Amino acid sequence: MLQHPPLVLASQSPRRRQLLTEAGFRFTIRTYDVPEDFPADMPVEDVPVYLAQKKARAGLADLTGNEVLLTADSVVILDGMIFNKPANHREAVQMLSALSDRTHTVITGVCLMSREKEKTFAGVSKVTFAPLSDREIDFYIREYQPFDKAGSYGVQDWIGLCKVVKIEGTYANVMGLPVDLVYTALQEF
Repeated sequence: MLQHPPLVLASQSPRRRQLLTEAGFRFTIRTYDVPEDFPADMPVEDVPVYLAQKKARAGLADLTGNEVLLTADSVVILDGMIFNKPANHREAVQMLSALSDRTHTVITGVCLMSREKEKTFAGVSKVTFAPLSDREIDFYIREYQPFDKAGSYGVQDWIGLCKVVKIEGTYANVMGLPVDLVYTALQEF
């Protein structure tokens, strides 16, 4: 196992848990209910780190000893707009239609926080989709229910396997956590 301070993942995301486990990290999980709102005038590129930091501050009081809290937030950005988790089927269709045959940006903001210090950073990936037909979009939403995913898709499922034609940056970042950056940051923490 990797050597690192006691790590606490503050996330309900099964994908983040999977990535950390597969990378050899030992961690415990604590979750906090934090509203994912942000200032309307904030540049979209700054939102993921802002939200990760906001989530970390919510859990700071629960840290003991030399524990390090890890929080993250991923956003999908196209044409300067953030594509959050879709509220319903119609929104998911709109998002996937917009992403079809285009390249978008996935930014995952990360915050590592202990009682003594804090470090924030972000992973950035560019993802290019092949064209998506209306039938494919309907199939994907019906079968994969992407309502808990930013941009209405998960790169680890059908759409990633069949319709993502190019990724610049790391696959893990698109999945929800830039594990390479987390590893490096924890070594320096």
